[in-house]
Amino acid sequence: MHATTGEPDPDATGSAPPRLAPRPLQRPGTDPAERAAFGRPDGVDASFAPPPSHGTGSGSLRSAPPPTAAVARAFGRPDERDGGLQRPPGATEPDPGGHGAGDGEPFWPGGSTGDPWRDPGTPVVAAPPPGDGDDGPAAARPDAARLSVREVLFGRRVQPRALALLGVIALAVGALGGLVGHWVAAGANALTSPGAVLTATEPARERPAGSVAEVAGRVLPAVVSLEVTVGNQAGNGSGVVIDPAGYVLTNDHVVAPATGPGQGTIEALFSDGSRVPATVVGADPMTDLAVVKVPVANPTVAAIGRSGELAVGDAVIAIGSPFGLAGTVTTGIVSAVDRPVRLDPEGSAGDAVIDAVQTDAAINPGNSGGPLVDATGAVVGINTAIRSASSAESGGQGGSIGLGFAIPIDDARAIAEELIRTGRVAHADLGVNARSVTDGATDGAQVQNVVAGGPAAAAGIADGDVVVRVAGRPVAGADELVVAVREHAPGEQVPVELVRQGRPLTVTVTLGQR
Repeated sequence: MHATTGEPDPDATGSAPPRLAPRPLQRPGTDPAERAAFGRPDGVDASFAPPPSHGTGSGSLRSAPPPTAAVARAFGRPDERDGGLQRPPGATEPDPGGHGAGDGEPFWPGGSTGDPWRDPGTPVVAAPPPGDGDDGPAAARPDAARLSVREVLFGRRVQPRALALLGVIALAVGALGGLVGHWVAAGANALTSPGAVLTATEPARERPAGSVAEVAGRVLPAVVSLEVTVGNQAGNGSGVVIDPAGYVLTNDHVVAPATGPGQGTIEALFSDGSRVPATVVGADPMTDLAVVKVPVANPTVAAIGRSGELAVGDAVIAIGSPFGLAGTVTTGIVSAVDRPVRLDPEGSAGDAVIDAVQTDAAINPGNSGGPLVDATGAVVGINTAIRSASSAESGGQGGSIGLGFAIPIDDARAIAEELIRTGRVAHADLGVNARSVTDGATDGAQVQNVVAGGPAAAAGIADGDVVVRVAGRPVAGADELVVAVREHAPGEQVPVELVRQGRPLTVTVTLGQR
C-alpha cells in the first residue's frame, strides 16, 4: 500500500521514482573585517599552500649528499644478484605453483608440503608428558678413588712423619688434661671427705611485706644522722623527718651543745649520702625533744603511728646511728609502756622525766633521736635513753643490756607541733617537790616542799602529804607524779588524791604553768 504523494506510481509506470535532492546550503555572508583577519590569502583556494618542489632550482629543499663507500657497505642493500635477504645465497627459486620441493625451498628440508605446521589439514596430536618415555636403564657410574686421612685433613701437604708427630702431641696434651682434672677432683673431694654431710639449702625467698628488711627499707630514707660540732669537739645523734617542709624530730640533748655558748654547727646526713646543714627550730628540755630543719626539697617523710595502741610484746624496730654507724637497724619487742624514766642530768639540758616506752631492742649512744617503729613501719616512739651496767659492774665497758626507752610518739607529736608553731612548749605544774615513798602496802609521792603561792598551796596541799593518784592515774613515785601532771594542760582543774596522817583526802588543783 502506498501513500498518496502526488507522484506517479512506480508500479504503474515501471520506472524508479525521482529522488529528492538535498537542500542548498545557506551560507550567510561574512563580515569584511573578519574575512580580512581570518580568510585565506589571495590566490589560495585549498586549506594549505602547495608543497614546494624538491628540485634543484631556487627555493627547493636540498637533498642529502650520497653516502660514503664505507656507510654504503655497512648499511646498504646487498647485491640483488646474491638472492637478496629473504633466501640463502645460492638458493634457487621455488616452484611457481607454490608446491615445489627440494632445492627451491631451503627453509623446509624435504619440502614445505611435508611440514605439518604449513598443512592446515594436519590433525592435532598432544605430545606425551615429559618423563613418560622409557629411556632404558641408566648407565652405572664408576666408583671414585677413595681418599686417605692425610689427604682429607691436609690435602697431601703434610708428610707422614709430621702427621705421626702431631698425633703424639695430641695424646700428650690429652693425658696432661686428664691428670689435671683428676687432681682437681681429688682436691674437691677432700673438702667433704670422709663422709661429711652438708646442710640442706633452699632457694632465696622474696622478702614479704612486714618483714624487718621490708620495713627498714621503707623507713631508712626518712632517718638522718645528726653530727654536732662545737669547737674541736663533735658528737652525733639521730633524727626522723616528720614534715615535707624538712622538719626533723630529735632529742634536745643531741642538739643542745650547738645552741649553748659557742654556737656550734649541725649537719644532717641522709641514707643516700647527701649532707646538708641543719638549724634548730625549737627545743623542750623538760621532755628532751627538739626540732631542727634541713633545706631539702620533697624529703621522704616517716609515717606517724599511735603509741597509745602499743601492747607489751609488740614487735618494734629501732633505727639510728649508734656510735656514728649511720643506718643501723635493731629489733626487739615492747617490754613495758607508761614507764616513768628520769633522764640523766648530764645528758639532758634539764631535769627531764618521760613517760617512756620500754624496749629490749639494742639502743646505744648515737641512737638518741632516732625512731622506734612498729611492724607496719609507723613511728611509735623517739629513742632517748638506755639503762646500762655501771663501769664497775661491766669492767669499764658501758653499753646496751636490753633496757631502752623511747618517748611515746603521741606526746612527741604534740610537742613537735608546738615547737614548730611557737618555738617553745608550756607544761603543767603542781608546785611541789616530792620523793618516792612506800609503807609496804601503798606506794606514792610524798610532798617535801610546797611552793609558796603555787597551785598546790592554793589547793591546801601541805608538806608530808602523800600523793597516790592524779586525775585517776595511780602515782607510785616522784617521777610518776611528774608525768601524771604533765598529761594535762596548764590551767586545767584536776582531782588529786592524798593520804594525810593515814587518812585519804581529795583536793582539786588548778594546774599552773612551768
